[in-house]
Amino acid sequence: MSHSSYARMWAAAHGALEDLLLDEFPATAPRPQKDAFQIFQGLATFYLKYLRIFRSLEAVYDQLVHPQKRRVVRHVLDGVMGRLLELRNEMVELEMSEFHYFDDVLQDLKMTPEDLEIPIPRYFLREKMHVLKERQRMLAHILAKGGLIEQEPVFIQTMHLEEAVRILQVCERARQGRLRAQFMKEIRQAEREGLGKRRPPSALNPEQAATRIQKVWRGHSQRKRTKRERLEEMIFLGMLPAESSKPSAAHLRAQRVEAHRQLVQEQNESEYQQALLSVKKSVQVAEGPDIRETLQEQIRQWFLECRDATGKFPDFPSTEDGGSASIFAEKTPEQVAAELAAKEEEKEKRRKSKGKKDKKGGKDGKEKKKDKRGKSKGKKGKGEPEEEEKGWTMPPSSFLPTVKEGAKIYREVWRGRDESQNFLQRFDAELVREEKRLEVEEEVRVQVDELMRHELRNLKLVVDRDKGKKKKKAKKGSKKKKKKKSKKSSKKKKKKKEKDLTADRTIESLYEELILEGFIIQPMNVKLSDYIGEYSYLGTTLRQADIEPMPSLSDVRQLIALHGVLPLGSQAVREKAPVVNSLLLAGPAGVGKKMLVHALCAETGANLFNLSPGNLTGRYPGRGGLQYLLHMVLKVARQLQPSVIWIRDAEKTFYKKVPRTEREMEPKRLKKDLARALKSLRPEDRVLLVGTSRRPFDAELKPFCKVYKKIILIPRPDYASRLVLWRELLRGGGAEPPPGLDLSSLAKVTDGYTQGHIQQAVRAVLHPRRLTQLAAKPLSASEFVGPLARLDPVFREEEDAFKVWYSKTPLGKRKARATKSLEDKAEEGKRKSKDTRKSKDDKSKVKKKKTKKKK
Repeated sequence: MSHSSYARMWAAAHGALEDLLLDEFPATAPRPQKDAFQIFQGLATFYLKYLRIFRSLEAVYDQLVHPQKRRVVRHVLDGVMGRLLELRNEMVELEMSEFHYFDDVLQDLKMTPEDLEIPIPRYFLREKMHVLKERQRMLAHILAKGGLIEQEPVFIQTMHLEEAVRILQVCERARQGRLRAQFMKEIRQAEREGLGKRRPPSALNPEQAATRIQKVWRGHSQRKRTKRERLEEMIFLGMLPAESSKPSAAHLRAQRVEAHRQLVQEQNESEYQQALLSVKKSVQVAEGPDIRETLQEQIRQWFLECRDATGKFPDFPSTEDGGSASIFAEKTPEQVAAELAAKEEEKEKRRKSKGKKDKKGGKDGKEKKKDKRGKSKGKKGKGEPEEEEKGWTMPPSSFLPTVKEGAKIYREVWRGRDESQNFLQRFDAELVREEKRLEVEEEVRVQVDELMRHELRNLKLVVDRDKGKKKKKAKKGSKKKKKKKSKKSSKKKKKKKEKDLTADRTIESLYEELILEGFIIQPMNVKLSDYIGEYSYLGTTLRQADIEPMPSLSDVRQLIALHGVLPLGSQAVREKAPVVNSLLLAGPAGVGKKMLVHALCAETGANLFNLSPGNLTGRYPGRGGLQYLLHMVLKVARQLQPSVIWIRDAEKTFYKKVPRTEREMEPKRLKKDLARALKSLRPEDRVLLVGTSRRPFDAELKPFCKVYKKIILIPRPDYASRLVLWRELLRGGGAEPPPGLDLSSLAKVTDGYTQGHIQQAVRAVLHPRRLTQLAAKPLSASEFVGPLARLDPVFREEEDAFKVWYSKTPLGKRKARATKSLEDKAEEGKRKSKDTRKSKDDKSKVKKKKTKKKK
């Protein structure tokens, strides 16, 4: 695509964004809503529209080469990502569930389930690629230095003597059989040669022989052509998947163009950074003196105007109030003087009130408090406004102002700008000069303010004869207070420094120690899109029937992208979004919990710290050693963020009762210190604690849920996900599923099996020897039955145990209370309707009796 194509995409995305902002900021204040269904529909509509804009802006930011345009797109992109997280959080609070279904909203907006996928911004990795390469190089060097390079494991199978003798006998008999077969083959070949010499010549003439050859060849070629045409027709009708072929020439050309765009982006960015420095220097040299003179003249004129209006020279605003910039903020000298006078009056009133309070006794103070309470009550009773309507209203957003600001910049600067002559999409020098002129003006203003303060002080001494003794005293007092405050703050800082257990060590040495001890590991190179799973098409239908559906693997993938990838990848999103410091991935063995942790690190370029109970055994013993280790991990994680701290088998840290076999490893060492470590994390720290658990019901629920506040329950795959899994895993193993392979039957047979089970079965069947036989012997479904029969599936009891445990978590309890209240309301409504019917029946009976008596 060309520059103009991405410019049109950018314009379309901003058009949709402006329409959405009109809905977010209506002209009249919206009334509170009470219907939960309508509230969810509105939130879901906003969510899907923002998701569509997010996808467009991400593609635009990835391919635009204009450095100034990319900054505007990035500003809006961060705001849209944060708004998505806010809307998702509101939906969780409304439905009291982490999983939501948008079937009807998707249909209204003409979107497909594929549009629900959260795109991972490519700049998360691309903009720090050199840092990641350097980190990988350092990690490999440290591992090689310590002799800890991971080698492929060699599996040694042990066997009994009888079994070994039996295997040797089989091999020896096979060798003798091969020799005997070779000997017999040579004898038969010699016999055929002797018979061939004795055989009489053929009775067919050349024409008959040619006819037979043509008949055989034409039959073979026609069968081959028919088979090919039938396959093409089935692919055209969509009854068979298209054959995986090499990418087309157009596709390869598009890839080359994208790669070239990345190089142009880097070149234009380096030119822009150089221009920022050179233009600023030129503005300082050429326009700096003029800016200084104009500022001085403006401030002197303000002095004179204020003296003419008030009769005395004004007080110069302090640097905290903005200095001289606050003077010319679209205000007249009289307004500025009035504001300054009002501030002085407020300060004097405060001083007087403080002095009166200090003079009066305790009794008067108590009486005053009583009077104040009585007055406040009386005021509330008299002038109390009308009660606000109860219901749900959209809470204030932390990201909408940034989105609005980015839309305003696009509308005022870039929408009508003529870029027809800028073929190479280089930076705009005029915009750079305007930006640097403002920076130079701010720097010069600070210097001018200091000069004009001295000048104003001299003018007051000469003209007004104001020595300013009182002010000096006040300043001395304020200085003392400031000194006291600074002492207190320095003490606090000293205390924090004392807690730094590794103050004498560098980050590099701590990083090396954690690698050598095995606490920093290299994540696998997997993407979040490799976690295969299909969308659940029955979610909305089941919820309408008051049945809570099990989430699909597609929903799990979306949650990991929202709560894990986006906050770790973007600093702006992490600082303002709803804080999620910890995640728990709970589910049976083989559902892909470990893969999701590694994908989370691979998509964001995060460091992976392994603090699993099994990894802590025998290392850093004692309470002091554990605190030292946690301090090291958190310090390195903050310095080299983003970082993921992974705790495998997280339930072991919060065991109800430690098994005898695991008492030596002390699995509960982290129980107390883990919660404290999480509290020490600040909102701007891109550090995420991720726990994975196969048996969460073995842990104490309250402390477990206090540490892991966001819980994602990963189920076994449903039919649709298993069907896609079989197809993709067979292709990944090197075997294209043939038309005769019944994948639907395999998906039905593997109900209850996890992704890990299916992968093990595929690997057991698709060994190298079987792959060489695929051309002559296509795959059949019966080949996978044997390997699957050796594996234990996830039984219904285990799945029910996960559901029961999740219902006891804080979110599950809220959901249960909400459903119970709804059921109680429904029962009350039924009772009232029955009572009204009974009263009507009684009245009708009384009327009938009266009519009978009258008759």
